[in-house]
Amino acid sequence: MRFTDTLDRLGGGLIVSAQAYPGEAMRDPRTMAQVAAAAVTGGAVGIRLQGIADIRAAADLPVPIVGLWKDGEADVFITPTLEHAIAVVDAGADIVAIDGTQRTRPDGLTLAETIAGIRAHCAETYGAETGRDALIMADCGSLDDAVAAEEAGADILGTTLSGYTGERPKTDGPDLELISLIAERCTKPICAEGRIHTPAHAAAAITAGAFTVCVGTAITHPSTITSWFAAAVNGARS
Repeated sequence: MRFTDTLDRLGGGLIVSAQAYPGEAMRDPRTMAQVAAAAVTGGAVGIRLQGIADIRAAADLPVPIVGLWKDGEADVFITPTLEHAIAVVDAGADIVAIDGTQRTRPDGLTLAETIAGIRAHCAETYGAETGRDALIMADCGSLDDAVAAEEAGADILGTTLSGYTGERPKTDGPDLELISLIAERCTKPICAEGRIHTPAHAAAAITAGAFTVCVGTAITHPSTITSWFAAAVNGARS
């Protein structure tokens, strides 16, 4: 971990997720690093990046990096195995985001075993004297997920998968109810993520109990942002 005060840096601030899907014009590590740098200039206190190459390309950013590795076609595809998580840590992520649901992981490990494996790798590979470690963010889809993730040893509880696991409805904006429920039940900091499309959404997430807010599509995905405006213009003409 490059920053011993990572959580302090993120508290009450904005994390920006800079990701592009395969086949898109911006799907290039250097481009994502540039987008991330622009977000930092605008006030982002952290950056979320997908893929080993993207994490390495942005290693010099002066803010904590939340790294993940999307892989596979199964339900669990956000840093789905311990092997993926270790690769994300070794690429330089300060926080590794992993699937934090209670669904079966491809390698058969439980969430608690995965988290323990990440910690063991950091201790064995880098040693306490280096200060190299990584916080663990569990991307959850429900209150039960968040409670189990906290018990398993996660450092940050994300609402990333709310509406995508079948346990909660897919809300038009952020799942503010889930944020409130987790805040009432759990003690670990909450990262509100998912369908946060406006500054008002982001502020509401903090008010609901989030420790930090992560915004991706509404800031860093031009194709989607353009489609919103195009739809509005076309609708006004009809």
